[in-house]
Amino acid sequence: MSNDNQDNNLSRRKLLIGAGLVAGAASTLGLASSVLAAGEKSAQGGPVWDMETDIVCVGSGAAACSAAVTATSLGAKVIVVEKMPMPGGTTGKSGGVTWIPNNKFIVAQGAQDKREDCLRYIARYAYPEMYAADSATLGLPQDVFQMLEAFYDNGSKMVEWMEKIDAMHFRQFKMWDVDTAPPDYGDHLAENKLNNMRAMEPASGASSAGGGNSLAYQLEQWLTKRDVPFLLEHRAVGVIKDGDRVVGLEVENAGKTLRIRARKGVIFGSGGFAHNVDLVRLHQPGLYGACAAAGSTGDFITIAQQAGAKMGPLGTAWRSPVVLEQALENRAVPHGVFFAPGDSMIHVNKYGKRVMNEKRNYNDRTRAHFTFDPVNAEYPNRFMFMVFDDRTLDRYAGALPLPLDKRESKWLIEGSNPQELTANIKKRLQSLAGKIGNLALSDDFAQNLDASIERYNKFAEAGRDEDFDRGLHEYDRIWNKLFSPVSKNAKFPANDKPNPTMYPIDRKSTLYAVILAPGALDTNAGPAINPNAQVLSAKGEPIPGLYGAGNCIASPSGPAYLGAGGTIGLAMTFGYLAARHAAGQA
Repeated sequence: MSNDNQDNNLSRRKLLIGAGLVAGAASTLGLASSVLAAGEKSAQGGPVWDMETDIVCVGSGAAACSAAVTATSLGAKVIVVEKMPMPGGTTGKSGGVTWIPNNKFIVAQGAQDKREDCLRYIARYAYPEMYAADSATLGLPQDVFQMLEAFYDNGSKMVEWMEKIDAMHFRQFKMWDVDTAPPDYGDHLAENKLNNMRAMEPASGASSAGGGNSLAYQLEQWLTKRDVPFLLEHRAVGVIKDGDRVVGLEVENAGKTLRIRARKGVIFGSGGFAHNVDLVRLHQPGLYGACAAAGSTGDFITIAQQAGAKMGPLGTAWRSPVVLEQALENRAVPHGVFFAPGDSMIHVNKYGKRVMNEKRNYNDRTRAHFTFDPVNAEYPNRFMFMVFDDRTLDRYAGALPLPLDKRESKWLIEGSNPQELTANIKKRLQSLAGKIGNLALSDDFAQNLDASIERYNKFAEAGRDEDFDRGLHEYDRIWNKLFSPVSKNAKFPANDKPNPTMYPIDRKSTLYAVILAPGALDTNAGPAINPNAQVLSAKGEPIPGLYGAGNCIASPSGPAYLGAGGTIGLAMTFGYLAARHAAGQA
């Protein structure tokens, strides 16, 4: 080898390493033969490429890594591009649960997740306004129904493929410390014929705190062992087209622009836009915070629009209440209030009235914040006030938003009775006026709060919530065990009332309140895709070479969170479908 060639190869290797390429020296050397040095001219007079591969996957969470693993296993050369310093995305912050219909654990137990039944459940839950049981498409438009079919038909195949190639192994999810099969989020709907059996988790490394990190890490390590490059701190800024076809990706790193040729396709799994305040203001006003990874700024929205993509719904999200004052300090909150802890506890709106079942799942519970009052032209539930007594504060201490020690909580409001609590809530709202507008409690808030507590207490004693059926269905009771763990230092006795989710609020106790606001895990809105995860053009036709999966595209299940792991199940399935199609194996 000549000295000139040695110098050129060394320069190329330095370019890749300096750009943040991680995956081991072998992958760097393996790319060298197909990398054009910066400024080098293409002999054919076409685009100047800094790197070449078959498929580029943008992002490093469940969607992008599922695509990267699948494509690699099918023999394609892959590069993973991630704009953050660490891989994993929002998946890495999650519990790692994966909701898959008709999975192998269902079959092994001799149960049946019939296609027609499962599709009815998803359609009924996701699109109640359109659902029609006697319709061939269950009342949904054909293209929407086909997305549900693709999920049912391919989710279990994705799981089998991941296990076949030894990339990821699963086990049935048993709710960690509770060790109970989890009820689906629409557990009591008549269309749900197979509740409790569709959620899975990583067979190793599963936990409430680290399951998602384990899932993301295992996929990443599978790729790393096969010398698949991860370009960290590389932000995708645009796709490169040859006519109608996407043939590459443009990325930025450390002030430099690199162009990566993708011979077979570019697959985006880059997350939603929960942390892009401009997009939130336009499409999801009232979203105060999210526990998505900091990189969830909706980059794919702009990139896809520039590529001529058709947008799907932009107003949907995987929702969760958040603590208002925590979100105002930093909208990237560590956790949402996924399940409201405690039994001697209620939520009331600005009028001091209960408006929902406080124990329902976080996604559906948050949607109650957006109820519009056409008479008063307002959103009376924009903020919810979680009101509780010393019992709940003591017995369930440490379950968000309850502090371990009330002296350490910046957002806890207290009062000796409903009147004093109301006065202190008003003071707190006044102190936040510059950040939340002119929202104020109604003049009769204290009176209504007192009446709401009295009415709730009667329900708690009787064991039946006549207003909102709290604790009537399995979801409320089972998930309450997980998210209302009893403090080891609790002084108050166990709940001896008929309904384990309800206990009378002690009217002689100090009362407390925390202000809850609508938030999200992440948005799930963006460009429309088809069942092959191809991004669609404004005319509704696939854009050749461009794919999307996960939270960066319009959710295949719309606004419905089908059950624990509903986000990751969809992300991995459509990442798998994208890779198979791009690799020519659809």
